[in-house]
Amino acid sequence: MKFDATVKVHITHNNHDYQADLTQPISIALGFGPSAENPNAFHINPAKFEPIRVGDFVGAVAEGGSANCEVVTYCAHGNGTHTECVGHLSSERIHVAEIHQTPNLLAQLITVPLHIDSEGRACVTATSFVGIEFETLPALIVRTTPNESDKKSRVWSGNEPPYFSIEAMQHIVDAGFEHLLTDLPSVDPEEDAGALAAHRIWWQYPQNTRLHATITELIFVPNFVSDGMFYLQLNLPKIHSDAVPSQPMIYPLSRDV
Repeated sequence: MKFDATVKVHITHNNHDYQADLTQPISIALGFGPSAENPNAFHINPAKFEPIRVGDFVGAVAEGGSANCEVVTYCAHGNGTHTECVGHLSSERIHVAEIHQTPNLLAQLITVPLHIDSEGRACVTATSFVGIEFETLPALIVRTTPNESDKKSRVWSGNEPPYFSIEAMQHIVDAGFEHLLTDLPSVDPEEDAGALAAHRIWWQYPQNTRLHATITELIFVPNFVSDGMFYLQLNLPKIHSDAVPSQPMIYPLSRDV
């Protein structure tokens, strides 16, 4: 039996009607594990996959076990695409999957150039946004150039990865976005003495905390995807942590007729 159907969602934005075909997703996530992309950041060890061993049972069919059952050790912040909340900064435990309750969003995808800061590091600056008109939408997806395919499995650790300047981050906050997705490993420099200035501006922490705002890092948007407005699904596993692996999916929008 073959199941063949088209599932569409209809959206109204600024008095215009759009539709997205939910059978045609574009994943902008990078995974970790055997045969995955496995980008690496902040000198975090690669994710480890080991069969569970309990008494005589081994969770590996290749080793004679009756079933595969793995124990996975990972750190979301350096092992692939992940979504984080203000719990990344706070002493209070705040879990991203609990505060992010609206996985279906409208998003604007923009492509921006990197500039060089006073210390010779590449970064997204306010100048990167020249000529871009921000939409009034919940989410912003930032693709940086150059956008080579090796970015998907790049070892960013120790290589001064690009980041967002304070001015650039304030510009995005002022535009009203609540969810930021970026192909960089972090919105802050790899070495900043723990300042995390761009993170703090994004969440307006601790004075006027934007509790429901999220940051998704280490995505990859293929070059065939054009800038514009998309339907975004940002579903998160119910793991009680400040950051969890995520798989954002985007769907092109077409005018509803």
